[in-house]
Amino acid sequence: MTGALRSVIVIGVCLVLAYSIITAVLSGPPVAADPLTTSGMYSLGPGNTTVISGEITGGDFVLGNYSAVNPPGVNVTLSVYNSTQWAVLTSGGLPGPAQWSPNPGPEVRILYSAAYTDTFYFVFGNPYPLWSNITINVYIVTEYESNVADDGFA
Repeated sequence: MTGALRSVIVIGVCLVLAYSIITAVLSGPPVAADPLTTSGMYSLGPGNTTVISGEITGGDFVLGNYSAVNPPGVNVTLSVYNSTQWAVLTSGGLPGPAQWSPNPGPEVRILYSAAYTDTFYFVFGNPYPLWSNITINVYIVTEYESNVADDGFA
């Protein structure tokens, strides 16, 4: 009787482990949402900014664009800072030159490639002074692209 009970327990544990392993293999790796793959409408008051941030692996890049929707044709700025520069900027200091900063414009294409792995901050800004009362609605689309080719093998 004891031998039969042991056999049932061992076989049961083996079946549970086999089921767990097989379902994990078939479901594939977990997919986490990348904060640098996004799209949305943002409202920027005069002199204000909005930030999209995330880690970029060295050699990978972020593609996208942004457009001033309302009022049309007004300029929007973009500056990309690394984590060290961001810490200086948020503590009230001068972060030095941005990692990348295209010319301000109403419609600008984003193509940023990171030379090293770090957390990068894409800071979109309304360059108009407070007294202008110009609030800009800007539509921003970004997509994180890996530099590694996906050959289908995990």
